[in-house]
Amino acid sequence: MKHPRTTAYLLLLATVLVWGATFTLIKSALRDATPLLFNLLRFALAALALTAVNRGQLRVLSRRHLGLAAQAGLLLALGYELQTLGLTETDPAKSAFLTGMVVIFVPALLLIPTFRPPATSRPRAVTAVGTLFAFFGVLLLTTPTGVALHHLPASVGRGDLLTLAGALAFAAHVLALGRAAPELPPGPLATVQIGSAAALMLLLLPLQPQHISFTPRLLLTLGVCSLFATAAAFTIQSFAQRVLPPTHTVLLLTLEPVFAWLTALLVLHQSLDRRALLGASLILLGIAVVELSGTARPAEIPA
Repeated sequence: MKHPRTTAYLLLLATVLVWGATFTLIKSALRDATPLLFNLLRFALAALALTAVNRGQLRVLSRRHLGLAAQAGLLLALGYELQTLGLTETDPAKSAFLTGMVVIFVPALLLIPTFRPPATSRPRAVTAVGTLFAFFGVLLLTTPTGVALHHLPASVGRGDLLTLAGALAFAAHVLALGRAAPELPPGPLATVQIGSAAALMLLLLPLQPQHISFTPRLLLTLGVCSLFATAAAFTIQSFAQRVLPPTHTVLLLTLEPVFAWLTALLVLHQSLDRRALLGASLILLGIAVVELSGTARPAEIPA
C-alpha cells in the first residue's frame, strides 16, 4: 500500500498532466466562446456533477467548514477572472510570465504567520533555491523564442497589473486550500469550492461583453474540462493538500506548462527549442531540490 504522501504526489501529477494536456483543447474552444463565459460554464457544470456525487456529505458540513471551502473557491474564481481580464489587455508571453509569479508568492506569503496554514513550517533556504529554479524555468518555458527576457517586465499596463493580481489570488488559494483540506473530506471541499467559484464568476460576468456558439468542439471541451480538469482535478488537489505542504504543491503546479509543451509536441508536432528544454529542466530541478531536501513536514491526515 502506497504512503499517503506518495499517493498525493502521483494524483496531483496526474491532475497537472490533465491541466497541461487540455491547454491546446481550450485554446481551440475559445474561438466559440469568450473566456469569462467559458470559465463560468466549466465551473457550473463541474459544481452540478460534484453536488450530485457528494450531496449526502454536504448536509453535515458546519458553518466553519462551509466558510473555509467557500473562501478557497472565491480566491480560485478571482484568480481565473483577473488572469482572463488581464489577458485581454496584455500579450500571452507577459501573462504567462506574470502568472508564474505564483511560485514566488506562495513562499513569500508563508513567511507571514497569519497566512501560514496549521502544521506548515516557515519556508527554509533550500525552498527558496528550489522556488527560484522553478520560477526561472517557467519564465524560460513560457517566453516565445525571439522575445528578450528583459523586455517582458519593461512596460507595466493595466492588463499586467490584473494578471499579477490574479497570480496573487492563485497563491492565496493554495494557502486557503492548505488550511481547509486537513479539516474537510476532499469531495465536499471540492464541491463547495467549485460552487462558490461559479457563483462569483456569474457575478463578474457583466464586466465584459460575452458571446458563445455551441459547436461540437466547444461542447466536447466543456465536457472534458468540467468533469476531468475541474470536478475531478480539484477534488484530487483538495486531497493532496491534506498531506503536501503548500510550497510542494505550487512547485508541482509549475509542471503545467511542461505538460502543455509536451502535448503541443505530441499532438501539434510543434518544434522544440533549447530555451523551452532548459526551462522544463529547471522546473524539474527545482522540484527535486525541495523534495530531496526533506525539509518540509507534511500535515497529518485527521482520522
